Amino acid sequence: MITTDFLPGSPCWLDLGAPDIDAATAFYGAVLGWEFESFGPEAGGFGVFRLDGKTVGAVGPLTEEGARSAWMLYFRTPDAEATAQQAERAGGTVRVGATDMDEWGRMAQLTDPQGGQFAVFELPTGEGLEAVDQPGSLCWTELYTTDADAAKKFYGSLLGWETEEMPLPGDAGTYSLVTPAGAGQERMHGGIMQLPAEHLAQAGGRPYWHPVFAVTDCDASVAAVTEHGGTVQMGPEDAEGVGRLAVCVDPAGADFVLLTPSEMD
Repeated sequence: MITTDFLPGSPCWLDLGAPDIDAATAFYGAVLGWEFESFGPEAGGFGVFRLDGKTVGAVGPLTEEGARSAWMLYFRTPDAEATAQQAERAGGTVRVGATDMDEWGRMAQLTDPQGGQFAVFELPTGEGLEAVDQPGSLCWTELYTTDADAAKKFYGSLLGWETEEMPLPGDAGTYSLVTPAGAGQERMHGGIMQLPAEHLAQAGGRPYWHPVFAVTDCDASVAAVTEHGGTVQMGPEDAEGVGRLAVCVDPAGADFVLLTPSEMD
């Protein structure tokens, strides 16, 4: 599970790059019940999503030339600059070097050797997401990649992740479950799944990360997605031992997953 004490290597933040902030906030407000708090014109349109007063994510304009609208997942690091340098030595790319974010800490945006984009955050104590692993908030992170073994080696070295293989139904291979170093299964926070490039059309054939949001009723939430201009790539369907889930895309093309966990059914 994801918690808000943010062990090193655990997800601690996420934000959406959107071509239309107003449209994005209206969509996620309708689907997940989020409210938007703008940081004002001086922040270039950037602001945070809140649920019951607690921060569950953020949104801002697209800043990289040619970038698609997508969610960016951030993982905690004790040293953003050192992590960025290590990523380069391991064959990754630094898209945005370690940058001071005022009282929020320091962040760096990176790309893994296969092309998956992610970020790291050097957070002060008490900062980061304020609500996780509950309806309307982040409950899982997932990487679709063309080379799961290479991804596990890269992220394991960079962020200290430990992985455990879970067989997929039929002959679909395995799914790698991800846990921060030495944290135990109760702190499992994500998964890595290998797919051929032709199945990664969402990112032009490149690997990509996406968030999984918990919801109390997957079918009702999916109905809200389509009603407000989004689309559904898969589901809703039941996954044994996991829950009922659907892979969705917002009106601007950013993908995410909705999940009603089994224990919530």
